[in-house]
Amino acid sequence: MRSPCIMIVAVEPSGDALGANLLAALRSRLDQRTRFIGVGGPRMARGGVASPFPIEGLAILGVFNAIAALPLVRRRVGETVRLAGNEKPDAVVLIDSWGFSLRVARGLRRLRPRPAIVKYVAPQVWATRPGRARTLAGAVDHLLTIHAFDAPWFERHGLGVTFVGNPVLARDQGPVDGGRLRARIGAAPGDPVLLVLPGSRQSEIERLMGPFGDAVSRLVVSHPGLKVVVGATETVADGVAARVADWPVPAIILCDESDRLDAMRAATVALACSGTVTTELAMAGCPMVVAYRLGPLTAAVARRLIRTPWITLVNVAAKAFVVPEFVQERCTGEALAGAISRRLDDPALRARQVAAQTAALAIMGGGVADPAGAAAEAIVRLVQLRASRGT
Repeated sequence: MRSPCIMIVAVEPSGDALGANLLAALRSRLDQRTRFIGVGGPRMARGGVASPFPIEGLAILGVFNAIAALPLVRRRVGETVRLAGNEKPDAVVLIDSWGFSLRVARGLRRLRPRPAIVKYVAPQVWATRPGRARTLAGAVDHLLTIHAFDAPWFERHGLGVTFVGNPVLARDQGPVDGGRLRARIGAAPGDPVLLVLPGSRQSEIERLMGPFGDAVSRLVVSHPGLKVVVGATETVADGVAARVADWPVPAIILCDESDRLDAMRAATVALACSGTVTTELAMAGCPMVVAYRLGPLTAAVARRLIRTPWITLVNVAAKAFVVPEFVQERCTGEALAGAISRRLDDPALRARQVAAQTAALAIMGGGVADPAGAAAEAIVRLVQLRASRGT
């Protein structure tokens, strides 16, 4: 009898983290004979899934970046579908990464036997491109969503949806210790510390490190004792280090996750690229300033498509600018430095922002204690149901 097989596909650092947690949860719930294969990064590799190719270059944002990367994407999509065709998994879980996942899903539908196709993390159709809900419903068998408010958008098109909870909100951060990080960088308890988080995509590094560096240069003049630390994922660490080398203040680069979590507790204020990390900062009780930049042509397209005034999830949940956002032409060193400076100088402002961030987290939570476990159980149920039907 053939042993069961589950395939997990993640081509971004955040997806790699989700995949690693899902992998662990599935291993604890499935027969030891179950095989796991897939595409992922270093975290999934440490969990026992060796990717057939590196995922660098596949974390793509923006229409025009996608066009430039299309030859690589097509090649990697083909390799991913061939892996599934050779190994014949019972289910394939496609994590986030809309463009890559959709192409893989369409390729998987042509396989015989065809695996159950599960999308993990929904496209944010409540914010932009609602037509993607219908597209996804025609491409996959089931959706696992991390936001409770996602389901109606997809269910109206006949796609089964399971809300599994936001893994960031349920993450066990372990023995986080801001004092440990402060001691490491020589910061006394009352010294101001700025944490800079420039993103995990190469395009984000290229577009944000300029204004971030300008903001830091201004802040070290107005706040001479300011300590600066920079959090970077493994995939972009070299590029971040090259740009930080030109800053007028020594900055420690943190790649280890536990060090970055310590820094979130240690920081007086954070300057962050919009993304999952903003939820982590809110959980750590760190006031933040959020920034983002797209290429000018992509931004022009995005302005026609985006249906929400907010890009940060805590703001979306609160339906207010709890966290200041500086997007596109507003993302300048001068503007960022001004917003950060006000927070460095005003403890009451920081306290009000942290309280509002915490209230938004409560709205986002949804009451799911173990998101990875909930996702694993949904996948197991789907596989068992298909097996019972002989499909």
